[in-house]
Amino acid sequence: MDALILRFDAPLMSFGGVMVDQHGPTDRFPGLAMLTGLLANALGYRHGEFDRLQALQGRIQYAARWDVEPEHIVDYHTVDLGQEKMRHPGWTTHGKIEHRAGGPGAKFGTHQRYRHYWANGVMTLAIALDEEGNPNLNELETALHQPARPLFLGRKSCLPAAPVLLARVQAANVLEALCGYPAHPRMAEGDETLAACWPIDIPGGIHPHIVSRYDQREWRNQIHAGRRNQHEGRIERPAS
Repeated sequence: MDALILRFDAPLMSFGGVMVDQHGPTDRFPGLAMLTGLLANALGYRHGEFDRLQALQGRIQYAARWDVEPEHIVDYHTVDLGQEKMRHPGWTTHGKIEHRAGGPGAKFGTHQRYRHYWANGVMTLAIALDEEGNPNLNELETALHQPARPLFLGRKSCLPAAPVLLARVQAANVLEALCGYPAHPRMAEGDETLAACWPIDIPGGIHPHIVSRYDQREWRNQIHAGRRNQHEGRIERPAS
């Protein structure tokens, strides 16, 4: 199979997660919905093209590893909804007035937010598409070379520090493609194994364990739904 090698190298990354109240956590590895959004952005898909987004999400296979382990940080910020400027309706990009709905707590007072990020890490991924269809891997490769829109790694504030696409390779599966691609030069010399994730139906890795992910989006209804399992563990340091 053919696979694309991507590299996430950015000051900040965030891979979503199950939100709890005002906390927006980040998972250890990117999820299917996040990767779908990234690839769809490169391809120029629009947010309302639900069927195309759903079909793309259902075809993605990937494996990922941390070449440079990140630092976990939490961004704390507040918004004072009682300010005069926050009391007036705003205009949406569709030219319609948007009013703030909900009870008094949604309209006034100070709201606190905690947003979780990975800082200063470097991740390498191998991505392939199941079955024939649109887009094909050639179209995806072209789009990642020249994205239709700016790309971001989870949140819009998480801009990559370098081009995301590195190479196209051939391998038996995405895990083999990932293991065969050299690590980032910043990788510590003493690291003999790397934290990684890969599809549940591919054996391999060191001390793999099964992790349940809630990372699939029902694009038409704009909700996350469904559960899938993947392997997480460690893989050997790739040759330079």
